[in-house]
Amino acid sequence: MIKQVRKNHTPEFRREAVRLVTDEGYKIAEAARSLDINANMLGRWVREAREGSETAFPGKGNLSPEQEEIRRLREENKRLRMEKEILKKATAFFAKEGS
Repeated sequence: MIKQVRKNHTPEFRREAVRLVTDEGYKIAEAARSLDINANMLGRWVREAREGSETAFPGKGNLSPEQEEIRRLREENKRLRMEKEILKKATAFFAKEGS
């Protein structure tokens, strides 16, 4: 079985590929063939670029504001759950000690 290596395309490459379709007038299949990428992937990039031009292709570690808020809320949720568990254990401890 041959293992396929997943290509990681830089945000600049993605923007340039989208520009070929949007600004230069290439068809998606035509541009994808010349760039040696899948046409479905290029179509998805074009769609993403049209839907959120500033947040499209943020690169590694650069999240959109919504994604950043979700990440922050998940961290806060995790911290609050840990605090809740500590308080439960402390309550049980002091209830035993007081008896």
